[in-house]
Amino acid sequence: MTQQIHGTVADGFEEVREEFAAFVAAERPDYEGQLCAYVHGRRVVDLWAGPDGVSPDSLYGVFSSTKGAAHLVVALLVQDGTLELDRKVTYYWPEFAAEGKGALTLRELVTHRAGLIGLDAGFTEEELADDRLISERLADQRPFWRPGTAFGYHALVIGALAGEVVRRATGRTLQEVYEERVRAPYGLAFHLGLPAAEEPRFRSVQPMAPTVEQQAVLDAQPTGPHTLTSIAFNTHVPGTGALEDHANSRTVRAKGPASAGGVASARGLAGMYAAAISEVDGRPPLLKPDTVAEVGQLHSVGYDLVARAHKAYGLGFQATAENWYPFLGAGAFGHSGAGGSQAFADPRSGLAYGYTRRRCAFPGGAAPENVGFVRAVHSAAL
Repeated sequence: MTQQIHGTVADGFEEVREEFAAFVAAERPDYEGQLCAYVHGRRVVDLWAGPDGVSPDSLYGVFSSTKGAAHLVVALLVQDGTLELDRKVTYYWPEFAAEGKGALTLRELVTHRAGLIGLDAGFTEEELADDRLISERLADQRPFWRPGTAFGYHALVIGALAGEVVRRATGRTLQEVYEERVRAPYGLAFHLGLPAAEEPRFRSVQPMAPTVEQQAVLDAQPTGPHTLTSIAFNTHVPGTGALEDHANSRTVRAKGPASAGGVASARGLAGMYAAAISEVDGRPPLLKPDTVAEVGQLHSVGYDLVARAHKAYGLGFQATAENWYPFLGAGAFGHSGAGGSQAFADPRSGLAYGYTRRRCAFPGGAAPENVGFVRAVHSAAL
C-alpha cells in the first residue's frame, strides 16, 4: 500500500512533491522522512511521509548534519570579532600546543587539517557524548599527520575541538551560544541538547537494511582496526556500538555533542540555513555577505585521508556543490549526516534545504534520494 504524502508546496514547486511521492512509492513500506526548503526566507516545501504519528514536528537523529550548527556558531563569532581565523589555536587554548600542534591556526582546525581525528586508545560510547572530555583528551594526543599539511574528516571530534575554542574565547559552551543566538530566537526544531520535555517527539533511528547486493558492497570496503578511517570513526575500539546507537542514546541527545549529537526535523535544518543567509520573519540574516562568502569559500579540496576519496570543505562546512550537487551555485555550504540527512544553503539562489529520514540510508552519508529532491527544488527556485 502506497503511503500518503502530507504537507504543502508553494506554487511552482509541484515537481518537488511529485519527486518526493515517486520516491516514497518505490521505497520500503516503512519509510519515514521529511523534506523542507526555503527560498529567500520563505518556506516553499514542507512534506513528510510515514506511519500514523509522524508529523512535521517529529525529531530525528541527524548525526553529522549537527556540524552545520557548530560551524555556524564559529562563523558568527568570527563575524563578531570574538574569534580570528588566522590566530593560532593556542592563543585561545594553550594546552593544545602539546605534541607538535602549536602552530595550527583556527582556520586550519575547523577545515579538518589538524590531524587530530581521534585517540590511539579510542573513546567509550559515554565519552563520545561529552565534548569537554573529548577536547581534554585530544589536547594531549599526537596528531596523525603533520598539522596543516593535509586534511581528513574529523568525524566525531571536530565539534568538540571547535567547541573548546569557543568556550575559551566566550566562557560559554558552543551549545549555549547556539541556543541563545540561533535556535531559540527562531524557534528552530534543531537541538544541540534535547530537553526532556521534547523527548516524545523523537523517533528512534532505525538501522540500515541493505539488500544482499548492497551488503556485498559494504563487506568489500577495506577495513582494519589501525587505519585512519577506523580511528576517526572510533571503530577500532572493541565492542563499538552500531551507528544508530549513538543517536538513540538519551545521554547523547541530552548533551548534544557538536560533531554528531544533534536532533532535528527537516523544518529545523532548513530553517537554520534560511536564517543564516536570508531575512526570516522580519529578522535580518545571521551572516553578513562577507561572512557567507568566507564560509562558502573552498578551503580543503582534494584527497581526504579519512574518507579515502576526493572531498571539498569550506570553512568547516561541506562544499555542497562540489561534493554532491554540481548544479548548485558556487559557495553553497552545509552538512550531511550519516543516517541520510542533508542540509545546506545555496546563497546564489537563496535556497535553504533540509531532509531527514528515520532509517539509515545505504551507503551512508547523504541519502541518494537527495539528488532528485535537490534538483527539483533548485530548478523550481530559479
